[in-house]
Amino acid sequence: MKAVSIEAGEGSKAKRVHGVNRGISVFDLVLRIVALVGTLASAVAMGTADQALSFSTQIVNFEAQYDDIDAFKFFVVSNSITCVYLAFSIPISIFHIIRSRAGKSRVLLIVLDAIMLVFLTSGASAAAAIVYLAHNGNTSTNWFSICQQYTDFCQRSAGSLIGSFGAMALMVLLIILSSIALSRR
Repeated sequence: MKAVSIEAGEGSKAKRVHGVNRGISVFDLVLRIVALVGTLASAVAMGTADQALSFSTQIVNFEAQYDDIDAFKFFVVSNSITCVYLAFSIPISIFHIIRSRAGKSRVLLIVLDAIMLVFLTSGASAAAAIVYLAHNGNTSTNWFSICQQYTDFCQRSAGSLIGSFGAMALMVLLIILSSIALSRR
């Protein structure tokens, strides 16, 4: 039998790092689920946003729908794709809870999270610009504010931006957490 000497505290340090990485992985899973709900809610809220207004008679109707504006279409598509990605990344996040020392899959998640963050940011920014114009208009180009007439449509589209920007913040946290867990490996 061979005697192996272990310095005091050396074994507990490895367990502590393993425990911290497991805690980061659990927090990662929770953030992914919350971001998934945020992107799903944003896509559904914008995708179902429509309002019809009657003009002087019931025969002529003016209607505002999300698919009338390409930026809103892109917003719904980017949120939907990000939502599907987050759903597919949940099993990998669960794998990280089980094997907290996994490295290659964390690198893959960091790269894919960054790509999805850029995609989500571009869709939300395009929609935010249109929502801003709908609320405030632009007098120098004779674009009038439509939110005085289409209040429900504007509230719904602005509310969907909240979920998307919240999901963007969570995606940034996911990238930071995965980087921390990878550096502690």
